[in-house]
Amino acid sequence: MNETYEQLKQLVSSIEDDIQKAGQGNRAAGTRVRKAMQDVKNLAQDLRKKILEDRDSD
Repeated sequence: MNETYEQLKQLVSSIEDDIQKAGQGNRAAGTRVRKAMQDVKNLAQDLRKKILEDRDSD
């Protein structure tokens, strides 16, 4: 569970530059941010499932 959380934090911090570029109108950076946000969503969902599994196994 901690590993997935660390991956999630790392992914979010890795797109900081692209978010700023996208805000300035860089379309390619916007595409990269959208893809990364989909990855964030998937990792967050995985983390959520693991937390629920741990809770239910107790």
